Amino acid sequence: MSEASASRPPIHSSPINVTFLGTASAMPSSTRNHSALAVRLGSDVWLFDCGEATQHQVQKSNVKMGKIEKVFITHTHGDHIFGLIPLLAGCLNGAGGTADGIEDPRKEVNVNEPPFEIYGPLGTRAYVRSALTYTHTMLSRPYVVHELRFPSDPQNGDYTNLWRLRSESPTGRNIPQVDGVWSDVYKDNILSVSAAPIYHSVPCIGYTITESPVPGKIDPKKYIPDIKRTNTPMSVMRLLQAGESVRLSDGTVLQGPTPRNGRKLVILGDTHDPSPMIPIAQDADLLIHEATNAHLPGIVPNTRDDDTFESIQRTAMERGHSTPQMAGAFAKRIGAASLILNHFSARYPGNDNVDPEAKIIMDAIGNLAAMVYGKPVTCARDLMSIDIGFRAME
Repeated sequence: MSEASASRPPIHSSPINVTFLGTASAMPSSTRNHSALAVRLGSDVWLFDCGEATQHQVQKSNVKMGKIEKVFITHTHGDHIFGLIPLLAGCLNGAGGTADGIEDPRKEVNVNEPPFEIYGPLGTRAYVRSALTYTHTMLSRPYVVHELRFPSDPQNGDYTNLWRLRSESPTGRNIPQVDGVWSDVYKDNILSVSAAPIYHSVPCIGYTITESPVPGKIDPKKYIPDIKRTNTPMSVMRLLQAGESVRLSDGTVLQGPTPRNGRKLVILGDTHDPSPMIPIAQDADLLIHEATNAHLPGIVPNTRDDDTFESIQRTAMERGHSTPQMAGAFAKRIGAASLILNHFSARYPGNDNVDPEAKIIMDAIGNLAAMVYGKPVTCARDLMSIDIGFRAME
């Protein structure tokens, strides 16, 4: 569903769920896999980044492989994309074909059926096409790659001389940046996705998922006396719940509750400065921000004596990354209701739910961000699952 007219059932009656499939930076560890997270939106699942072994992590999680319909890539560093081809093959019944003379239905894919959608920066389409071509992988369903092109990128073409595969839909878009952002790269009647560049060591993207306004909370006692007095069918409550007005037989007009804002989720890739996201990230219900490096003398073993907060932040930024304090500052700047830190150096353990020493380290990292943000902060671990509800009514 990449058309603005595409329709999906409302999802406001259920939480939006985020499952962290991998929370490591650069190198995986025994407790952290490469970067990937899944967002469950009603019955559908969207992935953001797809590092090595993501397919394996999905199998360990509560995420259903058959429900994945989109993947959004923040940048093409290997720790964020090396798992994409195995995942694609797993979701679309990929295989290496058959022996000579044996018919394989995957040779005749119907590219007119809705494709599995992949979004990413320049090079994503070439990477997928090359990997499928040279591994002789055939898919039983179509896929499509939409590229978010930076102003310095070529605005047309596929960025590869390889022919489009049978399974690749010809509807892949090259989406230009307008006024510094990519607005509504995906949109249906319930959800939209916009994106903006963020500063890293290579072209990198942050994404915002926004739910459309949802019905306000209704108080039946406010309406039922008038409905009963005028012998109006109780079915009008459905109209009122949707925020509409109803005129009763005696001329009384009942007005449904004002719709409230839907939920907003901001997911950043690797970055030392996500400020271009500000126009599309304000008032997020949840911000997921990397915190690759932290200064924790006396807490993290082997901390160098000459390390300081300034030197750790300088090194992180030189490599295109952030500290917890930087993440906390950005969360505060955009008015995020909650903040989860992600993408940790291999020196920070991911088993803080079972190891007391690991918990001390990760609590300390969260506290560094919280001191700037002004609210409690969560540190992600692999297979952690978080529900996003609505903010309390003010």
